[in-house]
Amino acid sequence: MKNLKIALLLFVLPMLAFTTMHKYYVSVTSVEYVKEKEAIQITSRIFIDDFERLLRERYDAKITLDIENELSTIDMYVERYLKEKIQIEINGELIPFHYLGKEYEDEIIFVYLEIEGVKEVKRFEITNKVLMDLFEEQENIIRTNINGKNKSLLLRKGNAKGVLNFN
Repeated sequence: MKNLKIALLLFVLPMLAFTTMHKYYVSVTSVEYVKEKEAIQITSRIFIDDFERLLRERYDAKITLDIENELSTIDMYVERYLKEKIQIEINGELIPFHYLGKEYEDEIIFVYLEIEGVKEVKRFEITNKVLMDLFEEQENIIRTNINGKNKSLLLRKGNAKGVLNFN
């Protein structure tokens, strides 16, 4: 009986290990309203390998997200893609953001965006479809700090838009 239990464990354990092993497709976007600057500051954190794969498939197979070996056109591609996949409405008005740049840290690309001239935020709406065109399981987490209130959204394919009220 003891040998049967050991044999069962040796057979079942490896199967469980492989079924729980799964790559997560997630990005985290932080949105902060800085009232003194009348600006919305946005930082998106995306896994480099996932974003690189998407840019290669969409724009140029030679793309490498590596500060020392990247093409001069990388920023253009990153900005173009983000402007297609992220939309922001403030108080019911669609407002374009400015792409400020990017940097790399470990396995993450940090992308910096900004919206200027924002006098107040009562309603914040965001559509974030980043990587959803490549990965069905992609989830985009949105964390906001607006008017001293912290709120979050979880956006998925088919539900890539969220609204937060700050009245």
